[in-house]
Amino acid sequence: MKPIFVQLRCTPGKTYEVADAIYQTELVSELYSTSGDWDLLLKIYIKDEDEIGRFVNEKIAAIPGIERSLTTLTFTAF
Repeated sequence: MKPIFVQLRCTPGKTYEVADAIYQTELVSELYSTSGDWDLLLKIYIKDEDEIGRFVNEKIAAIPGIERSLTTLTFTAF
């Protein structure tokens, strides 16, 4: 399993609906609301054989109310 972090910008007024929809998928390890340019921060563990771009596009970014996503890959936890 490899961890990735995904930040989401939601349609104004839809952040809580998006968060609820993401929570219901049971795909994320952690889900936070954030301040600044992005509305939500997700920590996701995906299988080593899964393609990250396809996973994010099909499982996360396709949720209604999401305007944009930013995926960050991690290498080492300290």
